[in-house]
Amino acid sequence: MEDRIMRVGVMGTLRGGTYVGLFQKLEGSRVTAVCDFNPKSLENISRYLDGSIEVFDNFNDFIDSGLFDAVVLCNYFMEHVPFAVKAMERGIHVLSECTPALTMAECVQLCRTVEKTGCKYMLAENYPFFACNMEMKRRYDSGKFGRALYCEGEYNHPVTPHDKNMLSPGKLHWRNWLPRSYYITHSLAPLLFITGNSLKSVNCKAVFAPGTLKGTACRVGDLAAIMLCEMEDGSLARVTGCAAWGGHGNWYRICGEKGSMENVRGTLGQVRIQYNGWNVPEGESEVQVVDARWYEDEAMNELSRGAGHGGGDYWVAYHFRKYIMEDEEPFFTVYRSVSMSAAAILALRSSYNGGCEYKIPDFTNEEERKKWENDTESPFPDENGNADMPCCSHPDYEPTAEDYANAEREWREAGLC
Repeated sequence: MEDRIMRVGVMGTLRGGTYVGLFQKLEGSRVTAVCDFNPKSLENISRYLDGSIEVFDNFNDFIDSGLFDAVVLCNYFMEHVPFAVKAMERGIHVLSECTPALTMAECVQLCRTVEKTGCKYMLAENYPFFACNMEMKRRYDSGKFGRALYCEGEYNHPVTPHDKNMLSPGKLHWRNWLPRSYYITHSLAPLLFITGNSLKSVNCKAVFAPGTLKGTACRVGDLAAIMLCEMEDGSLARVTGCAAWGGHGNWYRICGEKGSMENVRGTLGQVRIQYNGWNVPEGESEVQVVDARWYEDEAMNELSRGAGHGGGDYWVAYHFRKYIMEDEEPFFTVYRSVSMSAAAILALRSSYNGGCEYKIPDFTNEEERKKWENDTESPFPDENGNADMPCCSHPDYEPTAEDYANAEREWREAGLC
């Protein structure tokens, strides 16, 4: 790489616009190309680009351009593995948004491609890098809480029916078919990051409440997917996937052998800590609320301020560059990433199969991968609206004709169809 500069391409300029700004400012990196299929998105991003950044509207031309060493994938949810595979087969490293894989077969394919090509893959999961989660990780790593026994992670992001329609134009748009369990990383990843645990199994029950999205084309009548994950060390974690009940927010809790900690509800900047009264560590209080910091070094904290998603976006870009340029392995390698995808996929199956438990494969083990290499069932539809598996805990659920009519009216009025 010329002059030790990481050349970055960005696929998908709506969310990807954030990464254009981040990598342009991050020392030792520069953005050299962007790509988007949507002319309006390209027009919007072009206003902020200088003449040194090439603009593409075709992914094949973009990925074959030779203009970058690493690519950030911010494209549609169901496209990440096919695009990541194409990139790595050309020797291009990948930073991928969202849960990486839609099917168990894609989990296997992604791991094999990383191993075959020698390219590096990292998941762009930013919620572990909230100040509260970084604070809890440092304190957990100190050993003062003992081993984690039980953890909780909640990600709650409700939207109005109108906003849902604006985000999901068209009956076949992926957001109208996105199972609640599939958007798992914002609730689960911080717990794995703080404790260093790995997934062993998952089961799920869904909260079915279709009336909350009347007037939309959403095929998912679930309001939340409540998943119970067992870790390799026997501890348990309860996570919500992407829930949609009242009030936007995030909450994380770690219960250890000697005490517990959680971010103060309603804020990402404070952590409440409580030890057992009979074994309070020296220099600590039994109950305390502390201000959270990303790092002990105040100069590093300053880098986070102003970055999106509670500072997390900056640290995703930072660690990706460290991985590519300095070979410093991140926490969310391809194996940890696809284990979360597998938990999301198998949790959906659990939700419409009575809440039964599924074992999470060890994706470093080729023998275990072979069992899943042909499992291509997906909840997302083909061009005729047919899907291999339900996207909801109630497989027969579908919006009413009135719901569809309202959605189509709003799409037309907004010029989206």
